[in-house]
Amino acid sequence: MLAALTGLGLSTAAGLNAFIPLLVVGVLANLTDSVKLPDGYSWLSNWGVIVVIAVLLVAEMVLDKIPAVDSVNDALQTVVRPASGGVVFSATNAAAEFESSAWMSEHPWAGWLLGIVVALAVHAVKATARPVVNAGTAGVGAPVVSTAEDAGSLGMSLIAVFAPVLVVVALLLLAVPAWWLIRRVRRYRARRRAARGQPSG
Repeated sequence: MLAALTGLGLSTAAGLNAFIPLLVVGVLANLTDSVKLPDGYSWLSNWGVIVVIAVLLVAEMVLDKIPAVDSVNDALQTVVRPASGGVVFSATNAAAEFESSAWMSEHPWAGWLLGIVVALAVHAVKATARPVVNAGTAGVGAPVVSTAEDAGSLGMSLIAVFAPVLVVVALLLLAVPAWWLIRRVRRYRARRRAARGQPSG
């Protein structure tokens, strides 16, 4: 069960930032015994790969804090973040140990699928809400929200590895702002539809 929570937490983190959980898993697997990579995932702890992920992370963090550019980045990340979620879910052995399920062990693609779905759901909320935040704050909110998302991704990644039992609590805490953002998005769209429906002049 703890392995499943680790995979869930890491794939959630990937939905916020694709590269932070990959970097956390790679560094920890290289330097500590906290993360043990299964067969086929040793590349993730290679220092060359870690450096590439770190460079991509820096680029992602810069682009995601620029209004308008962040929306383009989110569109590109629609593939990257779910893929990252699939990798980190599977790379932490979560799929093999999920509920001690023999079926999961014999079907490793299921771990990938779970990670992809979780990361994609988180990404969808993030990508949908960001334009509304930008419009409502004249772009000022972009770096603030992006920094909060990066912090959330890092925090969730560390919790998933070192205290997976707290992943459920962290998810509940993330659900509150997500629910609030979804409500803001719906209200914003409703106002735009109403404005377009009004006669000009």
